[in-house]
Amino acid sequence: MEDSAAVAGLLWDEWLPVAVRRLIAEALPQGEPEARALAVWLAGVHDIGKATPAFACQVDQLAEAMRDQGLEMRSARAMGPDRRIAPHGLAGQVLLGEWLEEQHGWVPALTGQFTVAVGGHHGVPPEHGQIKALYAREELLRTPGASNRVWRQVQKELLDVCAERFGVAERLDGWRAVKLPQPVQVLLTALVIVSDWIASNPELFPYFPEAAARNDRDRLAAAWEGLDLPAPWSAEEPDGSARELFTTRFELPAHAEARPVQEAAVELARDMEAPGLMIIEAPMGEGKTEAALAVAEIFAARSGAGGVFFALPTMATGNAMFPRLLDWLNRLPGVAGSRHSVHLAHSKAALNEEFTGLMARKGRVAAVGMDETAPVSEQKPAARHRADAGLVAHTWLRGRKKAMLASFVAGTIDQLLFAGLKSRHLALRHLAVAGKVVVIDEAHAYDTYMSVYLDQVLSWLGAYRVPVVVLSATLPASRRRELVDAYAGQASSSTPWHPGTPDSYPLVTAVSPGGAAPQVRRPPASARSTAVQVEPLVDDLYVLADRLENELTDGGCALVIRNTVKRVLATARVLRDRFGAENVTVAHSCYVDLDRADKDSTLLHLFGPPEKTDARPSGRHIVVASQVAEQSLDVDFDLLVSDLCPVDLLLQRMGRLHRHRRGQGQEKRPPRLRTARCLVTGVDWTAAVPTPDRGSVAVYGRYALLRSGAVLLPHLDGGPQRPVQLPADISPLVHSAYGEDPVGPEDWQKAMEEAAEQFARHRSDQAERAAVFRLGDVGKPGRPLFGWVAAGVGDTDDTPAGRAQVRDSRDSLEVVVVQRRGDGSLATLPWLKPDRRNRQRAGVELPQDATPTPFAARTAASCGLRLPLQFSGETMDRAIEELEQLYLPSWQGKDSPWLSDQLILALDEECQTRLAGFSLRYSPEDGLEVTRDKDDCIS
Repeated sequence: MEDSAAVAGLLWDEWLPVAVRRLIAEALPQGEPEARALAVWLAGVHDIGKATPAFACQVDQLAEAMRDQGLEMRSARAMGPDRRIAPHGLAGQVLLGEWLEEQHGWVPALTGQFTVAVGGHHGVPPEHGQIKALYAREELLRTPGASNRVWRQVQKELLDVCAERFGVAERLDGWRAVKLPQPVQVLLTALVIVSDWIASNPELFPYFPEAAARNDRDRLAAAWEGLDLPAPWSAEEPDGSARELFTTRFELPAHAEARPVQEAAVELARDMEAPGLMIIEAPMGEGKTEAALAVAEIFAARSGAGGVFFALPTMATGNAMFPRLLDWLNRLPGVAGSRHSVHLAHSKAALNEEFTGLMARKGRVAAVGMDETAPVSEQKPAARHRADAGLVAHTWLRGRKKAMLASFVAGTIDQLLFAGLKSRHLALRHLAVAGKVVVIDEAHAYDTYMSVYLDQVLSWLGAYRVPVVVLSATLPASRRRELVDAYAGQASSSTPWHPGTPDSYPLVTAVSPGGAAPQVRRPPASARSTAVQVEPLVDDLYVLADRLENELTDGGCALVIRNTVKRVLATARVLRDRFGAENVTVAHSCYVDLDRADKDSTLLHLFGPPEKTDARPSGRHIVVASQVAEQSLDVDFDLLVSDLCPVDLLLQRMGRLHRHRRGQGQEKRPPRLRTARCLVTGVDWTAAVPTPDRGSVAVYGRYALLRSGAVLLPHLDGGPQRPVQLPADISPLVHSAYGEDPVGPEDWQKAMEEAAEQFARHRSDQAERAAVFRLGDVGKPGRPLFGWVAAGVGDTDDTPAGRAQVRDSRDSLEVVVVQRRGDGSLATLPWLKPDRRNRQRAGVELPQDATPTPFAARTAASCGLRLPLQFSGETMDRAIEELEQLYLPSWQGKDSPWLSDQLILALDEECQTRLAGFSLRYSPEDGLEVTRDKDDCIS
């Protein structure tokens, strides 16, 4: 009890961000001193439920010693399964509530808001039914008969001493009228959990200290020094102009000017009554990321936030953002050179070399609980960080339940959406975001299913007063309004305001938590503009090859984006036959992790900004890619060919076209390609109503594709087409495509209505399914969190199954890909490039009768691959059964943390295999190709 309380005090004083302390303090009459005392006291009493027969009976020797003191109890066997009715967290909640009522005159209706932090300290606040069931079985709390009085006395004495020792005895009367907001209850619960985990760590708090003379203060100081948690960020609001801010925080030339949208965002952040939600809509390449980080610095200084979480659509975009976040941090006053915790938050972060390079040099602090998933250092606990260690991936903060508690985090949007999913230890996820500025990138990329979670998370973030920055190329006005209303609540939804018109672009919208009408800025577009000629193209591979041959006569680099991997590979085969394999590059999502990262790196190296690369192909080159080239990659092409897709995504794809200036008037591009052109294919344009490719319909839905085609018609049809003007046409096109007004020719309307009905059913179905496990609304102050995550999903984490809970996707299989040689031995894939330390990763032996070396195991694990949807549903069980035939006991358990519990897919020497009725072929050039076996009987 004393250890937990002492840890809570240190966490309050040295680790909790100001914003979190301030929110809790505002709920109590005397502010922060009372808030700290409350947190310490709740941490101190959290295990009072262990002073019950139901818990104490578990160890016969210790139980017998208690019986000798008059604390009678039945044996654990005699109690049987009834003990489950009284888990010690719930028992503690009941005992604390009784004590407050009997000893301090509290009204029963107001005790739960305080005691729930005790009842929920194992991750799930109790439900009303559980509480009622325990009240009906008092013998689990106190043995009936003469011993009942002794149990009561012991429980009372413990709680009396805690109240005195932890400084709340004189405050309890004043708290009887307090109504704690539910967000405060969540934060207190989370703080109790973290305090419990740390105080329960035997490496930090040995149960039998070696030196009997060691006093509590020394014991605590040694434990805190051993834990060595980095302090939160303490931001100072930057002075000076927006230009000065951007040139000092980012790698910009001294003469560079801040873009208008960046200046508007900074000015609005400074003008807001209080930091809140800011939505920045601007064209691709306008520096929205830099604007978000500049605003985050201002918001953090004004709100007391102690860090930043940058949420991105995918692991790949998270990996790309991570070094940019580090570069920014290294230029921040007060951060550069000091110790702050940094984390890359997705399931494969431990395989990212940029992240692992930050791993703490100090020794392993043993995991507390069951939430460590990545291997940790085996150095001695006495080891220390290097004196010059600044940004660190702190060992204790690496578990899947604790990682988001780091101060600075880049990760996938799933990590944020999990805060809206009813799951175990949800309070920790809320504590993690409550003390940060949250940046949400590519907001247009999230469908109805994900938006249900996002909107609910925003409502909780508003209740926590968490500053949020949302980035998008553009949003429909209705979606912009939904985001503002979700965050600001009733105050915004009941206040008339204009969410923007189609010609309001770029646009910056901001609202404070619970604020009135949002503030809007309409900065002018920067001088950068591109006129894109948009043309229809027959959906035929040989027509495409002929057109590219004609366009690339004088050389040039073309990007062809397909909506499915199947179309990517089919296109690449035809184009390689025509242009040569050396002139065609393929990129999609079905590569092993190392190959996928190498693809991104290659694309940036060959087609990145002119000032950063001189490796651009001098002749003709074609990249055939899926949606992986659509966003968050700073690549630049001379010509774009795209399958028809929703118009906002098509505009994103156009952002890869003439992205950078190459000479005056693009004179350094081939003459035929100095005008930006996008050829739209993947649809039968000759039909009475355009018929999109079936794969595209499966991905995006017919309605979105038809409306996209309809709003593009003025740019496609009828003589000299009007070019799409970027950025001027972005907002009008998106507003038209996502609005409710009819678009397109009259003879399209019947098909559009049918597609709209189907889309409405699909969207309603998505919303209903997402709501099943979605967290409820923020309750009224004083209402306890009882049943907060009832009927939830249990534990959840960033695995394919976990991500499927917050994305509308079927569960998928993930495998580790290795090669089986002719002699039956296993090895890592033969083409892998050396790592950063020039260690060879290709063809490293993987012994089957022994544990692989850590380097070999990590290299193999770096070749993870998510199998495509052919292996979901009914096929998944068959695939798992076949994969489990390669079970290697020596690869399991703690001795092989990289490969333990992984499914291994072994390719033969030709890099082929069969699985669940499919033939699989893999190559570093094309990734995974899947074809159904002709003799397989599965339909």
